[in-house]
Amino acid sequence: MKKLMLATAASALLVAAPTAKADSVNVGILLGFTGPIESITPAMAAAAELAFSEVNESGLLLDGMTIEAVRGDSTCGDAAAATAAAERLVTSDDVAAIVGADCSGASIAVANNVAIPNGVVMVSPSSTSPALTTIDDDDYFFRTAPSDARQGQVVADIVWERGIDTVAITYTNNDYGRGLSEAFTTTFEELGGTVAINAAHEDGRADYSAEVGALAAAGADDLIVFGYVDQGGRGIIQASLDIDAFENFVLADGMFGDSLIEAIGPELDGRAFGTVPGSDLEGADIFLELAEEAEFDGSSSFTGESYDAGALIALAMQAAGSTDRTAIRDAMMSVANAPGEEILPGEIAKGLEILANGGEIDYVGATGVELIGPGEAAGRYRIYEIDDGDFQTIEFR
Repeated sequence: MKKLMLATAASALLVAAPTAKADSVNVGILLGFTGPIESITPAMAAAAELAFSEVNESGLLLDGMTIEAVRGDSTCGDAAAATAAAERLVTSDDVAAIVGADCSGASIAVANNVAIPNGVVMVSPSSTSPALTTIDDDDYFFRTAPSDARQGQVVADIVWERGIDTVAITYTNNDYGRGLSEAFTTTFEELGGTVAINAAHEDGRADYSAEVGALAAAGADDLIVFGYVDQGGRGIIQASLDIDAFENFVLADGMFGDSLIEAIGPELDGRAFGTVPGSDLEGADIFLELAEEAEFDGSSSFTGESYDAGALIALAMQAAGSTDRTAIRDAMMSVANAPGEEILPGEIAKGLEILANGGEIDYVGATGVELIGPGEAAGRYRIYEIDDGDFQTIEFR
């Protein structure tokens, strides 16, 4: 873990240290309710709020305290908007911790400008940039999704295993896209592969024919798309299909969403495969059942990670015996890892009770949570293909 420092100005303000005496405590949910991943965000928020509902129904958090979820819109792509939303959560809404942000650039901006200066824990369910591994966060930043340093390796491995040795790459021009592209390229070239072209694209454009023309001219038959499902990534694929530019499309987590299939249709069947964080452990199946009962899609991107982020925050409060922001930070690793009794989805009340009685827990959750220093998720990946108008699971790694 990075070197712990003294809490900053937040420790001097009453609003920065909510106490366990109150009847309720606010926790922020800072996700891109608008922007390039807006179609997957509602299920992520619902998953975090499901964890909070379990806490509230148990009545066991800090002698009956309840959690009030307060939503903020990171927009995913606008760092200034994400920062402003986080400032409102921290100051006006007095949150004890934040689930989020979602996109890596938003998390970096919020961590540097708001969370770290005010001593507020962030648990991101979906920020995957390798740059977040080394951020100087005073141990206030955690994530339940694994780093793209690993995802890039996994994508490269499955591409190579399918006999593809030359690719074109397009990536969204931000921390997420660059980090994933770099990780993929390093592994793919070590395996013996060739990257014919590696080009950034900007989100928000109405026409991507020029970008696709340049990508196709490089001569590769297969296109790696490290973009966003509701923005440039989808636009690149549609423009490619319009001119039949590539045989196959290789996708990563930012492109996993029903809106991709709904927008493009059967043209992707048998032509697209990729990765998204996911688990085949016991907790994953339990979570899917809980999500179905709560009437949201638990198989959508980063829902299990969002549930786990919310659960970890609540359990860290209980372990700390307080809603003090720094105390939550200091308890996070102990509830996330062994030793202790394993806690699965639907068992948050059990975890709260064990902690209240002085015991230890190992929160496993929906995604097989294991936090490795500095607050990183070890993580697993679901390998999928698009076929018959749906995402079909092939394996887990």
